[in-house]
Amino acid sequence: MHASGFQTGLRHTASALGLGVAAAAGAIWVTGGSPVEALTALATGAAGSPEALLRSLAKATPLLLSGLAVAVALRCGLFNIGAEGQILVGGLAAAWVGGMDWDAPAWVHAPAALLAGALAGAAWGAVPGILRGWRGTHEVIVTIMMNYIAIHLTHYLVNGPLRDPTTMAVATRPVHEAARLWSLPGGTQFSAGFFLALAAAAAVAVMFGRSALGYEIRAVGQGPRAARAAGVPVALTMVRAMCISGALAGLAGAVEVLGVHRRFFDAFSPGYGFDSIAVALLGGLSAWGVTLSSVLFGGLAAGSVYMEGWTATPRQVAGVVQAVVIVAAGSRLLRQRRRDEE
Repeated sequence: MHASGFQTGLRHTASALGLGVAAAAGAIWVTGGSPVEALTALATGAAGSPEALLRSLAKATPLLLSGLAVAVALRCGLFNIGAEGQILVGGLAAAWVGGMDWDAPAWVHAPAALLAGALAGAAWGAVPGILRGWRGTHEVIVTIMMNYIAIHLTHYLVNGPLRDPTTMAVATRPVHEAARLWSLPGGTQFSAGFFLALAAAAAVAVMFGRSALGYEIRAVGQGPRAARAAGVPVALTMVRAMCISGALAGLAGAVEVLGVHRRFFDAFSPGYGFDSIAVALLGGLSAWGVTLSSVLFGGLAAGSVYMEGWTATPRQVAGVVQAVVIVAAGSRLLRQRRRDEE
């Protein structure tokens, strides 16, 4: 990205975030709270200590992977609303492979569980990609439907054949030690998954900057007719983009299961797949922009808990920031696409 483009993107990102913070401050003030006290507590909980920063990075990990998933699809002109379902099936697949009783070393078992999560997510993303590429079915409708299928399918499996009978929790049995990701003790939930997410961001950046597939995805996103005229296989590229998108979201679920929960809990995701839309939009659909925005949203998630405990301000105030950011960043993206079409 050119320096001027980066500065413009940074300015738009700062303005969207500023609008979100202003809206949150207004909501706090209207309800009788102190915006300064609440927002100070929010910042303290997000990065006021090494432990707080680690908690923020832990919250950012699934958002980074699922944000990349949404960004890859959007770069191809596809709106992947199905990241939440892909996270769930990826997490369950990782828990299933991670819980298998086979005598394998950690360098085999953990990658196998991660791969299972990524493949499950890719398969879940391939369905709307195929339907859009070859049948013209709108991916938004299909991915929303796939979310509900994933929610109910994983709910059935974790309540039935995959449920751990030794616990009252609705969960699978714990994954084996060999399949677990390294994590820091102390309750911060920071794990090696963060470094995997950074590696995924680097891979996505390289794909869009240096590979033929990245060029084809960008070409289809900028105009399918022009891409087809240039010899790009539009339908196949859409399927590939949705598979990559689903794999990244499935990997997000696998990382949470193997690095944080150590088993699959029913509906373990608090909505990472939906929050990732804001992460991708705020990051300008670039890999490193998504990385920065995921850290920001991870800080909001971690800081809002601290804010609620110390100031009695509901943590849902952080959702106000996210909502305004989605509207502001989404409007900017829509205006940019209309200018490109003209």
